[in-house]
Amino acid sequence: MPRPTRSVCVYCGSRHGARPAYAEAARATGTMLARKGWRLVYGAGDVGLMGEVARAAQEAGAETFGVIPTHLFRHEVGKRDLTTFVVTENMHERKKVMFMNSDAIAVLPGGAGSLDELFEVLTWRQLGLHEKPIFLLDTEDYWKPLMLMMQQMIGEGFADASLLDYLIRVPDVAALEDGLAAALG
Repeated sequence: MPRPTRSVCVYCGSRHGARPAYAEAARATGTMLARKGWRLVYGAGDVGLMGEVARAAQEAGAETFGVIPTHLFRHEVGKRDLTTFVVTENMHERKKVMFMNSDAIAVLPGGAGSLDELFEVLTWRQLGLHEKPIFLLDTEDYWKPLMLMMQQMIGEGFADASLLDYLIRVPDVAALEDGLAAALG
C-alpha cells in the first residue's frame, strides 16, 4: 500500500517584509516541498510570502491545499488555482482545517497572524494535544527576538523550560528540509 502524501503547513506573512531574503526563502521552501513530494498546506493567499511559497510549490509540481476565511478572500487575494481550495467561515475554522490537514508546521517570517498561528499550535503542543513538529525558519535571524522573549517567559516563571523543546529553529531552507525529512520519514 503506498504511503499517503505528507503535508507541511506553512505559516508566513501576507506581506513580503523588508528584506529580499524573506521572499527568497519562501520560494525555496515551496520548491523544496515539491521536490520532496510533500503537499503545501497554507492560508490560500496570493500575496506576500504566502503567494511566493504557493507559486513556487505549484511551479515545481507540488500539491497545494489552501484555506481562507470569507472575510480575507479579497484582502489576501484568494488563490483559486490550488489543488484544493477551502473557504471557511472564520479564522478559527481556517486554523483548525490547516492544522488537521498537516503532518508538520513550518513558520516563516510574518506578522501578528503568523504569531497567532504559531502560538496556537505551540500551546496545543505544550498541552499534549498533538506531537507535530514545529519548525521556525529563522531567515536573517528573524525569530531571534521571539526566542529571547520565550527565554524571558521561562526565566520569569511563566513557562516551563520544556516549551523551547517544542520549537525547532533552523537557519535556512536546507536545514528545514533535513529537519522535515527526519520528522516525516
